[in-house]
Amino acid sequence: MIKIGDKIDDRYRIVSRIATGGMADVYEANDLISKRIVSLKVMKEELMSNQENVSRFLNETASAASLNHPNVVRVYGRGTIEGRPYMANEFIRGQTLRDKLNFAGALSLFDACEVMLQLTSGVDYVHRHGIVHRDLKPDNLFYMSDGTLKISDFGIAAPIGTTNEGDSIQGTIYYCAPEMIMGAPVAISNDIYSMGIIFYEMLTGSVPFDGQSVEEVAMKQMRKRFPEASKTVPSVPRSIDKIIIQACRKRAEERFMTAMEMNQAIVRAMSDTENFKERKGLLRKLFGFK
Repeated sequence: MIKIGDKIDDRYRIVSRIATGGMADVYEANDLISKRIVSLKVMKEELMSNQENVSRFLNETASAASLNHPNVVRVYGRGTIEGRPYMANEFIRGQTLRDKLNFAGALSLFDACEVMLQLTSGVDYVHRHGIVHRDLKPDNLFYMSDGTLKISDFGIAAPIGTTNEGDSIQGTIYYCAPEMIMGAPVAISNDIYSMGIIFYEMLTGSVPFDGQSVEEVAMKQMRKRFPEASKTVPSVPRSIDKIIIQACRKRAEERFMTAMEMNQAIVRAMSDTENFKERKGLLRKLFGFK
């Protein structure tokens, strides 16, 4: 059992227990060599008997360990403690994008675009290293106090072209591309679709497809026409609608070819100042409220 004050691998001094999740316990620790604070993620002992759980945890450490980008949570080291695998990550002081959406409901157009520019930049970097995240969603995106976005949780990330095995859907159904549901090989287009859903959700406060079961949502992802964000939030400009719709085409080949292509489309939309003019509400128009 890990206790406060314990030293892991003669390097990491445990300061406090930050959180516990479905897969791992997370601790704040001092890296005695680099003299920095790290987040130590240690797999739960009770899950060690399931090889699938172990493989997923090891996959996360292997996928993320080679990545070094401002918008990706950095892995500094990995090893085992008491027979359990662990990884030492960049210590994140911030909330998830899910936390922010739960509090605010939705983001302004400008804030949502700023998040997307960082997300597409980070995802493009991941893709250029041959990896597809496969589980992009607000819960796995840390929104820092200075506005920096950090992509985390590479537990089901896979190399481009990997063949899916088994019948289970990889990823979270609300953000799952139609071809992922059908079991197609891992592709960049999977993450492009998920980013389109995230963009839509940031602007509207809800996912485009919901339902009473995974199967119902899956059918909508595959067959139902994707809604325009402006139908829910009229102030969303047509150029942004087009970006989201293109990212979420049912046919993967009709989406943006790369995350950077999507990034540049957002940059072009943001360059049109008409899209970002302050829109006054009714009370402000009538009474001049600030």
